[in-house]
Formats: sequence, C-alpha cells, structure tokens
Amino acid sequence: MSIHFSEDFAGWPPEQTVFPIAGLDLRVLSGDHPFYLAQREAIRENWEKETAANPALFDGRMVFQTRLALTDSGSIAAEGHVIPFSTFMWWRRQASRQGGIHLFAYPVLETSDGALVAIRMGSHTANPGQVYFAAGSLEPEDISGDRCDVEGNMRREVLEETGLDLNDAQAGDRYYASHVRRTVTVLRLFRFDLTANEVIEKIHAHMLVADDKEIAGAVAIRSADPKAHPYNIAMLPVIDWYFGERRGA
Repeated sequence: MSIHFSEDFAGWPPEQTVFPIAGLDLRVLSGDHPFYLAQREAIRENWEKETAANPALFDGRMVFQTRLALTDSGSIAAEGHVIPFSTFMWWRRQASRQGGIHLFAYPVLETSDGALVAIRMGSHTANPGQVYFAAGSLEPEDISGDRCDVEGNMRREVLEETGLDLNDAQAGDRYYASHVRRTVTVLRLFRFDLTANEVIEKIHAHMLVADDKEIAGAVAIRSADPKAHPYNIAMLPVIDWYFGERRGA
C-alpha cells in the first residue's frame, strides 16, 4: 500500500468533526525537525518571554509531526521528529501554524451514569485553567523502536495526572480522530464502572499525593454545552459527537 504524505489536510473530513479511523502508524525520524532548524532564534527568544511570564514551564521533549496521511484503509500515518517543547510553544503562536502538525491523544473517560470526566489544568501549566481530558503530547518514552505507542501514552498520562488505571476500564473497540488548526486529536473511549462523582473523588485523592501538581481539579461533563467549562478548543467536537451523534447512533 502506497502512502501519500502531505503537509496539509486535503481529502480529510472537515475540521472539528469526529470520524472513525482504522489505526495509527506514527513514525519518528532521526535528526531535527525542519521547523526547529528554520526557527531556532525565534524559538529561543519566545521561550525567554514564555518563561519570564511563567517560570514553571519546562523545556522537555515531545514528538512533533512533519507530514501525515489519511490512508485508503482509513488509518492515520505520520512522520515526525522529537523537538524541544519550546519549539511547539512558538509554533502554536503562529497564525497559520505552518511548518508542522501537532498530534496527540485523548483518552475519553466515560462513567456509569453517562458523564465524561475531564481535568482542569493548574495555573502554572502551559494551558492554565483549561478543561480537557487527561492527556499530554507524545514524548520520547512513548516511542517503541521508531513508532509512537499512542495507547501507552494515554495510559501513562491518565495514571500520572489522575491516578486512574485504564486497565480498570473497558476500552472502546476503535479509535476516532478530529482536527482543527493543524492539530490532530486521536481519541478512544474508556468506560469505568463508577459514577462521575466516584471517579472525581479518586482523582482528588490522587491530587493530594501526586508529585507533579499539574491539575487543579476534575469536572463531570454532562452535555455538549460549550460554555459549561473553559474548554480547550479540541474538546468541542468531542463533546458534540459524544452527546449528539454517538448518543443518537
């Protein structure tokens, strides 16, 4: 099967819609990302401003895509590089966001009483106050061989941020995806046999002992109302789909 990679989203479903995908093949290439090489000075200058405003920011490493494809079989294939987090922070400030594509995974936590549970980010993080599912960018520890382990990333991020073990949940039988402003969200449903309040109690208990105080709390989502919480933009198509199209299926 030939894969026709590109740097745009020609032939993809419209932005801010959720669609099923057959699988993922995210290859990590050696060497530096072209965007990093071209923008190193601007990245450095912006990072100085970012850390002056928020000294808690850490310039860790993450995977950033260079090009991608939606294959004939319905899978997402991509090629990317490991970059400093400061590169991503500069890229996301660009109006056009050309030069790269951010792909990350959302584990969508379902509860027994029909709600979704998300987290609110702490004031010292890169997305202060925003509400979204416990998630994080793909990191070097999520790479196996030369491929990204998206499932492993989801399990690690949820455990670190909430204390919940996705092995205790029933995983959905497939992945879905959405995209907006050159950011791709890959999602999978994980259903816990607990009510939303019980899940939130567990998360709040974890917050008391967690080494990394990234989150400021957890919330129950019970409708697609975009104003119910200060959502990250990537959340909006997911809650629309979950409480609308998927519930009506």
